[in-house]
Amino acid sequence: MILKTLENGVQTLRLNRPEKKNALTGQMYSDLAEALEQGNSDTNVRCHLICGQPEVFTAGNDIGDFLQYAGKVAISDTPVVRFLRALVRNQKPVVASVDGIAIGVGTTLLMHCDMVFASPRALIRSPFVDLGLVPEAGSSLLGPQLMGHARAFELLCLGNAFTAEKAVQIGLVNQIVEDDVDAVALACAKNIAAKPPEAMALSRKLLRGNVDELSERVEEEIQIFAARLTAPETIAAFQAFMMKKKA
Repeated sequence: MILKTLENGVQTLRLNRPEKKNALTGQMYSDLAEALEQGNSDTNVRCHLICGQPEVFTAGNDIGDFLQYAGKVAISDTPVVRFLRALVRNQKPVVASVDGIAIGVGTTLLMHCDMVFASPRALIRSPFVDLGLVPEAGSSLLGPQLMGHARAFELLCLGNAFTAEKAVQIGLVNQIVEDDVDAVALACAKNIAAKPPEAMALSRKLLRGNVDELSERVEEEIQIFAARLTAPETIAAFQAFMMKKKA
């Protein structure tokens, strides 16, 4: 589930499924999407803070839950796709606090954040290709822009795990926090929320540039991702993953 609070202009969205390492379900994606969508028109929301639990940001997509959704409806109508679109069209600053693992979408959503704080035990990994899939959330465009082709290939294609230190080096994380990473991230979010909102919105929009290209890339990734779900090597990879998980 998602724990949502609003205080001092900061809407905190806390991933709260620790028994499953915060693996994201369809309902959690819907809740996140709704919070971002409503935040665009809510003047009380000046900044979003996304955080997880101690030692776990998120293990990424709950594969079993996702396959259940994707098997019933077109992938373009799934909660995860709604969330990805909301992330692209989000108009308010986003701060993230990462403690522990950030897998799959837990990595790619960070590329949409304006400030990212991580604990020393943060571990970032995107095993899309290992599952026979492709990167999502516009990461195939944002990744090379942020860190260069070689590092993006290492993260998104090889699926190598990046430590907090390496994430800082490539520009994915702003700061490593030794003690209470959530507290530091919240202080940053409050600082953002306290600034003149129109000036902040205009400045952020200038920095982000035209989001149409990013939106188009997200839609392209979605189409390829959907096609990959029926590919023999993807099915085999998923079966192997589920068997390993059961074991």
